[in-house]
Amino acid sequence: MSQTVDRALSILPLLAEGPADLGQVAERLGVHKSTALRLLRTLHEHGMVYRQSDQRYRLGARLIALAQEAMENLDIREIAHPHLVRLNEQCGHTVHLAVYEEDEVLYIDKVESRYPVRMYSRIGKPVAITVAAVAKLLLADLPEHERRALADKLDYPMYTARSTPNPDAFLKELAKVREQGWATDLGGHEESINCVAAPIRGADGRVVAAMSVSAPNVVVTADELLTLLPLVRRTADGISGEYSGRNTAKQ
Repeated sequence: MSQTVDRALSILPLLAEGPADLGQVAERLGVHKSTALRLLRTLHEHGMVYRQSDQRYRLGARLIALAQEAMENLDIREIAHPHLVRLNEQCGHTVHLAVYEEDEVLYIDKVESRYPVRMYSRIGKPVAITVAAVAKLLLADLPEHERRALADKLDYPMYTARSTPNPDAFLKELAKVREQGWATDLGGHEESINCVAAPIRGADGRVVAAMSVSAPNVVVTADELLTLLPLVRRTADGISGEYSGRNTAKQ
């Protein structure tokens, strides 16, 4: 029975590459055509595959609907939280998780620093969208026309001398973040606070959330905080792996 299940499941990634006929399925599985046909018929009965008019098989609508439903029911905060706690235990600094919703970037989780100096960010509170490292990651992943449209309608408050001053500068920063795959806020919102962030990606590679580590200058310098980037990125990759169903990255 386990071998039958294994063979049936092996058909799905093959069809994800594109439609295939009975011979191709049998060859990939290393079985006789009659065996492959039985497996395909069973999958077809459950809506997991669909036989086209040219007798080739493709993934079925039922499978796609189940995948979509599963993704909609995933709670990124629940998945990410243990990883955020572990990161906090390793570095001691404040850790945030943020998402992009309706033109706002919101913190949805926070693990407090172990140090006496605390940040005043709150879960559910929008971030300073033009300077926050998590916001840069989330917005950098948007299609170009959406990035430009958003940049043109934002205000650009000068929180500090390092704040993003205008749409052109913001789009340039987003392009840089998109290319390098991580982001920083080095005194852009508060002179004394620095932050480094990494993206969390879904199965399709799109950024679904962003996480960051933040600390005041009195605890660590900006350069010292940047040395944590590999750890932050490994943590984000671990969350991404668990969220998307891939193997999680080792911490």
